[in-house]
Amino acid sequence: MTAPWDYPDFDEHEGLHFFRDAEAGLTAIIAIHSTKLGPAAGGTRFWHYADPEAAITDALRLSRGMSFKNAMAGLPMGGGKGVVLADAGRTKTPALLAAFGRAVDSLGGRYVTAEDVGMSDADMVAISTETRHVAGLPVGQGAAGGDPGPLTALGVYLGVAAAVRRGLRRESLEGVHVAIQGVGSVGGGLARRLAADGARLTIADADGARAASLAAELGAQVVGADEILTVQADVLSPCALGAILTADSIASLAVPIVAGGANNQLATPEDGARLHARGVLYAPDYVINAGGIINVGLEYLGQGDRAEVERRIGQIPARLEQIWEESAVSGDPAAQVADRIAMRLIGRG
Repeated sequence: MTAPWDYPDFDEHEGLHFFRDAEAGLTAIIAIHSTKLGPAAGGTRFWHYADPEAAITDALRLSRGMSFKNAMAGLPMGGGKGVVLADAGRTKTPALLAAFGRAVDSLGGRYVTAEDVGMSDADMVAISTETRHVAGLPVGQGAAGGDPGPLTALGVYLGVAAAVRRGLRRESLEGVHVAIQGVGSVGGGLARRLAADGARLTIADADGARAASLAAELGAQVVGADEILTVQADVLSPCALGAILTADSIASLAVPIVAGGANNQLATPEDGARLHARGVLYAPDYVINAGGIINVGLEYLGQGDRAEVERRIGQIPARLEQIWEESAVSGDPAAQVADRIAMRLIGRG
């Protein structure tokens, strides 16, 4: 197997930790990219991977993204990510969650976990029986914390509106056509906010029944998961898994704006340049989708309530504008500009 530091996405990670508890059915990875600004914070993904190398790559890419996301969000936290390798049936048991909690605790607070794909706030409660280094726990009304999905959706919605203002010179979302890939917690929340503003929606999801139900609720059009990236629209909003913007898919885009909640949308760094070359306005994913980590980060740090969370999420459009303006002045792709700013913030610029 390839040595961890030889992976293209290793990027000088501070640590890459492997955990195995055969009795509990746990196989997991925790990647810590940077603790320069504070404990490495990032959710845990519960996913069935084709092979262990794919899981390692995902953990490395996601944890680096969290370093950048937390830095750009102004949080005193570094970047990390947990990946639990699910079996084909995605079997999740109390014993597995407890074992993962012990894995998190063994790192002594260098890593703070929360929800990600395949994990819920109830799972965080189970994990919290073994470690205090967890966020995204159920909280009372008005408090920071809880399910980060709706707050991520809020930030993405504000970012889409900012992109429409800059890219289309339109102040209203009325009649703007948005194609959304993935309508789970984030994509679904985004769709409802956009529909309330009068946007026209085309949606797709790997779960066809979920897409059909939301379409009936909002009056949206449904297309196949393999069609959504080529829909002619004003905005493409990727809100499913990452690495969907490739040389081939970028060449087939029929939108002037890409702004969505999925992590690691660019398959390679070169794909940011490809979007730029095509004249597509791109909202760097770890900037636009920071709402969830702002929510659970402030919960863990004890630094504010729900109103403070929403105030900080409200700063996302200004951060995007800073990136787009520097991109326009320098001629560099927005993705490259965002990386450059984030690298400076974590002391690697």
